[in-house]
Amino acid sequence: MKFRGVRCSDLMMMLRLLAVAIVGGLSVASCAGQEPPPLPPPPIHRGLNILGSDPIWMNPAAGRFRPEYFATIKGAGFDFVRVAAAAMRYMDASDQIDPRYLQRMDWVVANARAAGLSVIIDEHDFEFCASNAVICRRKLLAFWRQVSVRYRREPGTLLFEILNEPKWQMDPVWNDTIADVLKVIRATNPDRTVVIGPRMANKIQTLDDLRLPDDDRHILVTFHYYEPFSFSHQGAPWDPHWKSVHGQTWGAPADRATLSADFDRMAAWARRERRPVLLGEFGAFDQSGTPMPQRTTYIAAIAREAEKHGFAWCYWQFDGDFIAYDIQRNAWVGPILNALIPGGTSAQPAEKAPAKRVVRGSSQ
Repeated sequence: MKFRGVRCSDLMMMLRLLAVAIVGGLSVASCAGQEPPPLPPPPIHRGLNILGSDPIWMNPAAGRFRPEYFATIKGAGFDFVRVAAAAMRYMDASDQIDPRYLQRMDWVVANARAAGLSVIIDEHDFEFCASNAVICRRKLLAFWRQVSVRYRREPGTLLFEILNEPKWQMDPVWNDTIADVLKVIRATNPDRTVVIGPRMANKIQTLDDLRLPDDDRHILVTFHYYEPFSFSHQGAPWDPHWKSVHGQTWGAPADRATLSADFDRMAAWARRERRPVLLGEFGAFDQSGTPMPQRTTYIAAIAREAEKHGFAWCYWQFDGDFIAYDIQRNAWVGPILNALIPGGTSAQPAEKAPAKRVVRGSSQ
């Protein structure tokens, strides 16, 4: 049978091909209109940085952080701590870590685990490494040889962070350092989650320079966010750029738009690379004179933006400066805790412990 010179069989074939093309086109269009795939979930969620300037490492009797604070942190709604371990100054001539330092690290890991908290061991000697890259790499490899063997049997709730905020002299050698340290860690901890951030002090702007092994998916990518520093670090006495700056505000529509755009950029990179994300530090200096409502508006906005994008986050810090917990009063700083965890449970303070505030600066 023919229709105006076209065989019926040929016509039917043409119709079938046209149908396939239409369906295929609709399918492609449908895929193009879909939301991008979600990020791989991080193994942790809401955390606090601890022990950044506490003398507890080598002088437990003088330490401000008490063992019951692990349960206090857990009870308030956090699920992990990031431990600022600056061990290089406690290494001997052969780069062996002082046994007392390692024993205190054992104490931290054991008490956090008992309280139900995950732990990030963060090698925090970023300032030394920034100006001594050659020696830093040697000591960093020595640190992870000792620590990775020591904790190889710990559960997956223990994470390793290669180095806090690599910058300056570390910038050009950072990718090579990552590769070398990962070899050391993977020799004894093949499935341990390792936290790694980009150069230039873990800034979003250098994400595209970060080189990670495609076949290692046990990596949590971290970044730090204190933008704008003119607000978060105003009045900081350790920083010559910001110590005389005061009166800066945050919260205008342009401020929030910048925050959203920055986190969108981080999320787009993470989706492309299929990597989970940790916002490892953020906060606003507590002794700047900035009104508390301004600080809490800023802190809450960053935490909620991180959560919206599926990032874990870790506030800087429990005690020292930028504080979330006032050890002198032995109680949470209520507005800060509520900004971090709206409606979070504030544990009743234990008996008052004598403590002296020490301002040493954030990791910036």
